[in-house]
Amino acid sequence: MKKIRLGRTELMVTKTAFGALPIQRISKEDAVRLVRRAYDAGINYFDTANSYTDSEEKLGLAFEGIRQNVVISTKSGGADRKTVQAHIENSLRMLKTDYIDLLQFHNPAKMPDINDPEGPFAAALEMKKKGYVRHIGITNHRLNVAKEAIASGNFETLQFPFCYLATEKDIELVEACKAADMGFIAMKGLSGGILNNAAACYAFMQKYENVAPIWGIQREEELDQWLELTEKNAAMTPELQAVIDADRKELSGAFCRGCGYCLPCAAEIDIPMAARMIPLMNRSPYQPYLSDEWHAKMHRIENCIHCNACKSRCPYGLDTPALLAEMLKGYDAFYAAHHS
Repeated sequence: MKKIRLGRTELMVTKTAFGALPIQRISKEDAVRLVRRAYDAGINYFDTANSYTDSEEKLGLAFEGIRQNVVISTKSGGADRKTVQAHIENSLRMLKTDYIDLLQFHNPAKMPDINDPEGPFAAALEMKKKGYVRHIGITNHRLNVAKEAIASGNFETLQFPFCYLATEKDIELVEACKAADMGFIAMKGLSGGILNNAAACYAFMQKYENVAPIWGIQREEELDQWLELTEKNAAMTPELQAVIDADRKELSGAFCRGCGYCLPCAAEIDIPMAARMIPLMNRSPYQPYLSDEWHAKMHRIENCIHCNACKSRCPYGLDTPALLAEMLKGYDAFYAAHHS
């Protein structure tokens, strides 16, 4: 399986990598079996986070006896030294390891101050000095923070949303990381489930030699899909480019990527799903979304108190309440048409 150098970390990671957020939704037994299958098939890079409930624990169980053969990145969203240190110590316990290959600051709203003795960076540097952390990176959904991270020279990697809906500004980040010898880890390669042509997603990523895509994997068939595409080394074709062009035209402008940073919602609206409902229904089997359960969930939008907390948290600057209202209107029309 093809490997690429993750910037100046010198870590060699498989171009097809395993995003371990989804395994928090399955049993320990199923997760361990799935992760070991991925490893046996040649995948050597696995990405998780302290906040992904039991994801780290499941990876730790899967990698007993083979830890030295894999690259693990995890994340801390702590805003101070004490919290980040506690997160690192907990990650080491959960992962059953004495070192973390790559510790990433998890989507900070502003750059961590490397000179603050009580700040989050201080903890990462101390743990790196002790050998518990080997490399330090950052994840983000905000272009301005990502640009600052690259310019600072303080991080060895950047994890950022990247897929074939990428704008020129997103592609500029990839190029800036390459120039700075900084690893670029692509998350949201399926744009939170909006994109449903895996071959097109895979082929797009192959155009960027310095990009390491992590694909969120929860099921055996999802793993099989990525392994098959990797074995074929699916390249861009006119047919796949046509799919990309059509999706770019349809999804240009404001759309929800499903990152979830808008949550929690005071009205208990499932914003990441509700704000993408019409594209999801148009691009995947729509019948599950016409259930009584989903009808009730969508109508929670009517309970919006317009506190605008979701709008203020959105890293993409979306007018979330307006988008939700638009999705509900479209959903009701779709629902009525299929229940007449």
